[in-house]
Amino acid sequence: MLSIIEKIKQGQLWDFHGGIHPAENKVISTRNAIQQAGLPSELVLPLKQHIGGKGDILVTVGQSVLKGQPLTQGNIAMCVPIHAPTSGKIVAIEPRTVAHPSGLTDLCIVIETDGNDQWLDNREPITDFLNEDPIDLIERIRQSGISGMGGAGFPTSRKLQSGVGKADILIINAAECEPYITADDRLMQDYASEIVTGIKILQHILTPKLVIIAIEDNKPDAIKALNAEVSEHDNILIRVIPTKYPSGSSRQLVKILTGKEVPANGRSTDIGVIMQNVGTIFAVKRAICNAEPLIERVVTLTGNSIDNPGNYWVRLGTNVQYLMDIVGYKADKKHPRIIMGGSLMGFTLPHQQIPITKITNCIITPDRKELPLYNHEMACIRCSSCADACPSSLLPQQLYWYAKSEEFDKCEEYNLSDCIECGACAYVCPSEIPLVQYYRQAKSEIYARKQDALSADRAKVRFEEKNARMERDKLERENKFKLAAENRRKEMKAEKPDGSGNDAIAAAIARVKAQKAAEKSGVATPKPAVAAAIARAKAKQAEAAKANSDEPDNSEMMKLREERKQQARERKAKLAAETNDSEATPAGSTDKKDAVAAAIARAKARKATQAEETTETSTEPNIETQGSEEKVDPKKAAVAAAIARAKARKTAQAEETTEASTEADIEIQEPEEKVDPKKAAVAAAIARAKARKAAQAEETTEASTEANIEIQESEEKVDLKKAAVAAAIARAKARKAAQAEETTEASTEADIETQEPEEKVDPKKAAVAAAIARAKARKAAQENNNKEE
Repeated sequence: MLSIIEKIKQGQLWDFHGGIHPAENKVISTRNAIQQAGLPSELVLPLKQHIGGKGDILVTVGQSVLKGQPLTQGNIAMCVPIHAPTSGKIVAIEPRTVAHPSGLTDLCIVIETDGNDQWLDNREPITDFLNEDPIDLIERIRQSGISGMGGAGFPTSRKLQSGVGKADILIINAAECEPYITADDRLMQDYASEIVTGIKILQHILTPKLVIIAIEDNKPDAIKALNAEVSEHDNILIRVIPTKYPSGSSRQLVKILTGKEVPANGRSTDIGVIMQNVGTIFAVKRAICNAEPLIERVVTLTGNSIDNPGNYWVRLGTNVQYLMDIVGYKADKKHPRIIMGGSLMGFTLPHQQIPITKITNCIITPDRKELPLYNHEMACIRCSSCADACPSSLLPQQLYWYAKSEEFDKCEEYNLSDCIECGACAYVCPSEIPLVQYYRQAKSEIYARKQDALSADRAKVRFEEKNARMERDKLERENKFKLAAENRRKEMKAEKPDGSGNDAIAAAIARVKAQKAAEKSGVATPKPAVAAAIARAKAKQAEAAKANSDEPDNSEMMKLREERKQQARERKAKLAAETNDSEATPAGSTDKKDAVAAAIARAKARKATQAEETTETSTEPNIETQGSEEKVDPKKAAVAAAIARAKARKTAQAEETTEASTEADIEIQEPEEKVDPKKAAVAAAIARAKARKAAQAEETTEASTEANIEIQESEEKVDLKKAAVAAAIARAKARKAAQAEETTEASTEADIETQEPEEKVDPKKAAVAAAIARAKARKAAQENNNKEE
């Protein structure tokens, strides 16, 4: 069985499905040799002119550059630099409209040419490439900015690198099947020798078993020129194939020459075949042997609307308007149109300020008769002509429906990615449906969604890796703490062989467990060290506050309290003296009289004691509260002390007056008056209770009034909280006084009731006691009236 190479050498060819035979229109542009288009005044160089990433910009605005100087650089295989096509000055680095069907803008470097066309000085041509390392040659090709010039724009260095040691067959694509385009045809006619030299450079790099130059049979002059340059020992086979569109496509040309099909999601290198365009081969020869980077290319300028159609050497970055001027473009008045690319795969330019790039091979200026515009899109009639013409054996009709309804999953299911966008389906469609436009839009949307999905997947992976890293760090910390604890236990055991170190560890563990239990139960138990630190901080804070704060002067208040204590002691002594006097009554007094007098004395003593305790208790909290909660004004403290002294003097005067009136009443009473003893004693007790109650109410009113006055006077310095505290203290005093009064009355009534009901009281003493009680009541009523006035 013959091998594929033997079959190829014997001249065997294969065919692919579909294909069309449109009008070629090639003759009008192949009559003359390639001409120079000249040097425009401005060059616009897009940073991205190939498949892959953009390079880093090496120049700045205002900088002068020389011909062949690199303007960008890239350190990855899918990035190739761009170079200055001529000498001049960088005038702008900004977005400009680029050669793309979308008509969008991209970042471009704008050069103002100086007309000198001065080359860079440090060029180093390679004269003997056969003695060079293939890797060095591939790097030279990459640094020269060479990418596929047949239309795809795939970086040539990357393709060669992937085919080293894998490519058995090297195919040179010279088919140039699309109508109107004759750039490769004219290049082979005029530069056949240099093309063959470029093929030999690739032979040295790839070492293939066979090299095939595939060329359609409609280019006889190019075939003749190549045969003149190829010898039998070059291992180069020129294979002439039938003219059929799109035989120049990579997958279809491989099928024609080898009978193999490239995998759906693969490349031709997967089956041992690598393919390069004729224009790319010529650029490789110039980069290696002449040290010229890719700065110009052959462009076909054709169409019925220009006067001088032909092929021209055009510097990259030259705008279309400059080219139209040199070929005499006459726009159609009703339908002016300029197409970049072929008539089937090209696209209409939005304006003439579009620059020529590395993949631009043709500019067509048709008139209405030559390439009529699409009419109104009509409905699909399901004629299946598109499926018959599809060279990739797809179902264009179904793809059209799914792309139009945005069912992109179905588009992928029907292998939309295998569409080469050749336009054969749209060419044969009787309904004039622009099928390729729908496919391009669907491909763009699918690509965008896949990029979003990849970004989401990468974010998810980063998140999961972050969580895993945090978990590892946590485990490492826990292990580190455990190891440190074990080391401490060992050290403690070594320091205390008796085992006391274990007790300390157990105690520490117990404290930690107790603390955790307290935290779970909601009671926060501070650690001993923390509690001690807090206590020390509080003590220091108190000392600092005491040192910094101005202590209130309470000396006057202390004196007042001592005076009140002294007065209470004096009243107590006076009561005791009165009791002794009553006990020393003239003869005739009985034991019952002594008992009544003793009860009265005891009631008075209790009342005095309670009043003293109440006064001291209420005075001390006020003094402490004032001293601790606020800073007392010395002037106000002195006023308060004066008020207290006035009250004491007033009380003493009232007692003296009461005693005097009592004595007068006693003298007025008739000694022989007969009074019911029991009723007199009860009346006297009630009168005394009322007097005490009135006096205590008066004191409570004065205390609350003073508190209110003090609060009002200190409003500017004391806040509402302190005022509320003072009011609460006043209310507490009133309640305590009322309770003391009730206690006194209860005790008095109990003492009276304990007396024998049939006991006979001395009428004279009962009358004296009643008179004293009445006098005290009158005095208290008068004082209340005076205060109200």
